[in-house]
Amino acid sequence: MIRYLTNRLMTMVLTLVAISVLVFAIIQLPPGDYLTSYIAEIQAQGEQVTADKIQFLREEYGLDKPLWEQYLVWVTGLVQGDLGYSFEYSQPVADVVGERMPLTLLLNAATVIFVYLVSFPIGIYSATHQYSWTDHGLSFLGFLGLATPNFLLALILLYFANVWFGTSIGGLMAPEFIDAPWSFAKLGSVLAHLWVPVVVIGTAGTAGMIRRLRANLLDELHRQYVTTARAKGLSERRILFKYPLRMAMNPFIADLGSILPNIVSGSVIISAVMSLPTTGPMLLSSLRSQDMYLAGSFLMFLAVLTVVGMFISDLLLAALDPRIRLGIKAAR
Repeated sequence: MIRYLTNRLMTMVLTLVAISVLVFAIIQLPPGDYLTSYIAEIQAQGEQVTADKIQFLREEYGLDKPLWEQYLVWVTGLVQGDLGYSFEYSQPVADVVGERMPLTLLLNAATVIFVYLVSFPIGIYSATHQYSWTDHGLSFLGFLGLATPNFLLALILLYFANVWFGTSIGGLMAPEFIDAPWSFAKLGSVLAHLWVPVVVIGTAGTAGMIRRLRANLLDELHRQYVTTARAKGLSERRILFKYPLRMAMNPFIADLGSILPNIVSGSVIISAVMSLPTTGPMLLSSLRSQDMYLAGSFLMFLAVLTVVGMFISDLLLAALDPRIRLGIKAAR
């Protein structure tokens, strides 16, 4: 086990180094840099920018240095816990991300809970009642959820929430609470607005998870060990929860690698459509403006969460399913 953990940790470090190089290279691929976009914006407003000012700004932002030196400065700061300085927001990256993190965590954690609470009972029921009318009806709803574009569902739910409940359109709270300190009234406004994005973001994930759980569970229910358990007189409920369901959960444990970054990043398109103050639109804006430190540091943060999530899922899978080996040859 110690050797396995050591190998995994070394692989994680090498993976993060490779990701850091790729992230930095991809951000630098478009022509120009943040200063180019900034100068073009100033000139579009009718102001003139002299060559001396351009040179001063390049030195101020460190954009006059070679790319390899910019990369080393950025990576060294990341290792030391310094995420850098956002050109677009004129604030440290940690402050820009920190302002949006609480609502992002709340929204996406609620979405994950919604997906699991809805999909697991439906998936189990569909698998244990295969080809029943209920199974066909739930399958139809699942396909409908997969086929419906999230942005279209967001617009529909926003309209009905405004008409039926008087909920303000856009955002995660009423406008009067945006700059107000936290209180029970503000929390109530957040909860009143929260259900719409949770249902929108969670619909596709719920539908997909129902189909996967149903397929995996059906595969396990037809295995020989289930027949043997039935022959020994075990109840159907005990057989289901002790063996097939446990084995069918392997793909969902493996999904931890994607769940952790999703909790932080959220759905970028839905957040933009619904004007949600989460980290998704912030990331999209930083990529458009080539805000190197904000985009790069946040993408690296997501990469760290992904790698850590995969590491945790590997350990849980090894503990959950004895058929999974850790890559260590058995002693002979």
